[in-house]
Amino acid sequence: MEKCCLIVSGGEYDPICDELKASDYIISCDKGYIYAEKMGIKSDIIIGDFDSASEPETDIPIERYPVKKDDTDTMLAIKHALKKSWKNIIICCAFGGRLDHTLANIQAASYAADRGCSVRVLGKDTQLFVFRDGNISIKKKEHWSLSVFALSDECRGVTIRGTKYDCSDIIIKNTFPLGVSNAWKDDKALISVGSGIILVLCSRMKEVENG
Repeated sequence: MEKCCLIVSGGEYDPICDELKASDYIISCDKGYIYAEKMGIKSDIIIGDFDSASEPETDIPIERYPVKKDDTDTMLAIKHALKKSWKNIIICCAFGGRLDHTLANIQAASYAADRGCSVRVLGKDTQLFVFRDGNISIKKKEHWSLSVFALSDECRGVTIRGTKYDCSDIIIKNTFPLGVSNAWKDDKALISVGSGIILVLCSRMKEVENG
């Protein structure tokens, strides 16, 4: 696996695979340190304001912040990862319940992508991939949809291959959901963007799961 920084956020608990547990650098956000312990991984640093969990007694370094601040705990973790020069960031335990927190995490991922990072936000039913001026390959996931959205005002030179609705060198804007609800045709989907910050969102198809 490519070297990566894992951020354990404080949303809904969602265990990760063993491969990710061996990430090269692990940041826990607030309550995320409880999740990290539950998954059997040791954080390199714990960051947060501890409004959703008591500050732990631990030998792990802690960065404490006031509750009243501009950055979310996950954004603080992303900024810390950027200071450490990480370019591959994976975030887990970031979904669950509140749409405002989900949007905040997407914006935080966009902040990192704008500074040259690729960011994945992984959950049981949703997976996000955020990057700019580059490309990504995503293996086929049965009973999942694949959507592509612009996070910057517009994304130019967008090409999608290996899907039901392929396209080549198009422009997508953040004011029109042109890329919503695509599906795999081949074993993997290839998505590239010439300029702009793009979001690739994979969602489990619940109607199939419950059918």
